[in-house]
Amino acid sequence: MAVVIRLMRAGAKKRPFYRLVAADSRRQRDGRFLEILGHYNPIAKPFELVVHKDKVSTWIAKGAQPSEQVASLLRKVGVSTHAPKTGSLVAAAPRADAAQVDTTAAAAPKATKKKAAKKKAAAKRTVKRKVSARKTKAKATRKSGKRKPATKKAKKK
Repeated sequence: MAVVIRLMRAGAKKRPFYRLVAADSRRQRDGRFLEILGHYNPIAKPFELVVHKDKVSTWIAKGAQPSEQVASLLRKVGVSTHAPKTGSLVAAAPRADAAQVDTTAAAAPKATKKKAAKKKAAAKRTVKRKVSARKTKAKATRKSGKRKPATKKAKKK
């Protein structure tokens, strides 16, 4: 689950008020959240910003990514938006053969993959699918190009 620290809108129409929340990235902006981390009132002059620094820093340490607006607000408060580095691990340079594998996988068109999957599914099917009489009749009328003439309803007087 990818956790994001973002602003959740609250307040009335034309009177925005935002909560700083930790939420699943797949959720809606104002949907379910994991924890409230503070609030932001842009209407107040000067704007009001309350941040629970300890809660924010624990979520960032767990790998939560702040949105651009939240990162900007956190910088104003003085909270680091990057997870602290633990240990002295140095990132290794990517291997050349790994890069080649990625480019060949991306070059394969999706259409050929879909066609291959359809052929494989058709090969698995040993018994032909049974088509209803109504569908076969409709297909035959489409091929012949003939349609039933429309019947006129009798007018009521």
